[in-house]
Amino acid sequence: MKKIIFVFAFATVLWSCKTSSSAISTSAKEEIKVIINLNEIKDDKVFVTVKSPKIQTNEITYHIPKIVPGTYSDDDYGKYIDNLKAYDKKGNLLEVKKADENSWSISNAKKLDKITYLVNDTFDTETGKSFGNGEIFSPAGSNIDPDKNIMLNTHCFVGYFTNYMAVPYQVSIEHPSDLWGATSMIDQDSSTTNDLFVTSRYAELVENPIMYSKPDFTDFKVDDMEIQIAVYSPNGKITAESITPEMKTMMTAQKHFLGKFNSTKKYSVLLYLSDMNKQDAKGFGALEHPTATTVVMPEMLGKEKLASELKDVVSHEFFHIVTPLTIHSQEIQNFDYNKPKMSEHLWMYEGVTEYFANLFQVNQGLITEDAFYTRIADKIEQAKTLDDTMPFTTMSANVLVKPYKDQYLNVYQKGALIGMCLDIIIREKSDGKKGILDLMQKLSNEYGVSKAFNDDELFAKITELTYPEVGDFLKKYVSGTTPIPYETYLAKVGVTKSMKKIPGNIFMQGKTRFISVDRKTKEIIVAPNIDLNKFYTNLGLKGDDVIVAINNKPYSLDNIYDMISESQNWKENDSISLKIKREGKEQIINGKINFPYEEKESLEANTTSKSVLKEAWLKG
Repeated sequence: MKKIIFVFAFATVLWSCKTSSSAISTSAKEEIKVIINLNEIKDDKVFVTVKSPKIQTNEITYHIPKIVPGTYSDDDYGKYIDNLKAYDKKGNLLEVKKADENSWSISNAKKLDKITYLVNDTFDTETGKSFGNGEIFSPAGSNIDPDKNIMLNTHCFVGYFTNYMAVPYQVSIEHPSDLWGATSMIDQDSSTTNDLFVTSRYAELVENPIMYSKPDFTDFKVDDMEIQIAVYSPNGKITAESITPEMKTMMTAQKHFLGKFNSTKKYSVLLYLSDMNKQDAKGFGALEHPTATTVVMPEMLGKEKLASELKDVVSHEFFHIVTPLTIHSQEIQNFDYNKPKMSEHLWMYEGVTEYFANLFQVNQGLITEDAFYTRIADKIEQAKTLDDTMPFTTMSANVLVKPYKDQYLNVYQKGALIGMCLDIIIREKSDGKKGILDLMQKLSNEYGVSKAFNDDELFAKITELTYPEVGDFLKKYVSGTTPIPYETYLAKVGVTKSMKKIPGNIFMQGKTRFISVDRKTKEIIVAPNIDLNKFYTNLGLKGDDVIVAINNKPYSLDNIYDMISESQNWKENDSISLKIKREGKEQIINGKINFPYEEKESLEANTTSKSVLKEAWLKG
């Protein structure tokens, strides 16, 4: 799952991701039938019926997941289940006891015929302040908006009986005829008011989200893969058709970058756009699955900014088909949804995935070399703000508890940089012929979707498949406490530190906000009693000025995010016209845009002696 947290006038990219899992084996050959009723939603609650298999014990426990793989937080989905009841075949109630937040113990279970319960949604309870600490991150959550949208992450709605995770699931979803379910699963019911999905086990069901809304989707093919883009835009600002060209370009580039890697025949992107003016989803980013990605983003971003964000968000999720969906440990292969044991290798699952999500863009010509170096420099800078001596393997294995969970975000900073350093080492030792993608292909051949590795054996296997220097790096910098000297590895490809002047943020610098909002009048006001930056002083703006319109477009609290988003497309010395209100009188200010610039450490390639290896690294 890729997380993006939008901070007022400034977007900061943070990350977290979901992984694949397998069901616990069982000899039972029963089938679990589930009915989800989307026709009779009351108080944003959906009624679910689960027909049980034949239970052989006097007591059985029904579980809703505490955690789904790769979210790296205890989310307790059972908190959103109400009024769970158990019945025998005659309709008599059986005794049910709440065993814990996510589990219900059912007595006299040999007579059990079905259970029923109500499911609450998560989107309209979000504050956006405590994801991972009590709140469910939106792409891993649920939305229940009758006759408009149901974001049906299946783990939110359906659980499992102890020791029956390997039982096939048959899920019937009753829905209004004008709502269509976007998913990578095949609907086996031709009716327009009922969908039927069959999976071989619980883990397969969990990996197949469905988004119900009025149909807005596109289909296209990349080589032999069918891609589906489905969009829910509450105010109709974005359509699937409007974002498909950029998505097709990106996903075509990814497929070409991956080359030999096999992938699914169908892949769905389910995009939910949140209305920031209402009580709606506030966790922005994505959650990956083997054949789908659920994405939640603010609708107010607009098409251009949204397309830019999706390029990074969806590409990260798509690259998870390499790891951990193909290459993974026993902890992931046999994931326990309520008492999970975490793997040591987040540096690979998330770090290498994030590295690929950036490398492929320069490799396929979607961004320039300078833009790629800027991204790497940003990751180095962000990694410095986290614990650079905490062993990565230790942090990964203990990521659900403090102090390790506080360092989780480093998997997308230092984790990606670990991937970069390994790539450079392999390129150097192979005279540019091989890189980390070749290593991942070899690991895929060695293991694969159905064969997991043992956590404590991975480093030795990687060393065997590459070079002793790779093994030394992993021991010293990944399982060890030594900070990585990034400049040493970047120098091997002729890249060194440099200082660059970059445009600063117009509306906020550090903790200083240059605009505020009057909640009563909804007016946007230039902050008083502070030193304004160059943008304001150059235009002659003063504290307490009310910004009424920019370039003839009116702005207020209702569309302030539009103003912030559009400002990110402004260029130095562009003409600008502002309508302001000063001391109660309106006036027009015309002028040029001048950004506040700041010095920032960056990277650049400044030697031709390493150009051959650099080209192999970036373009090989």
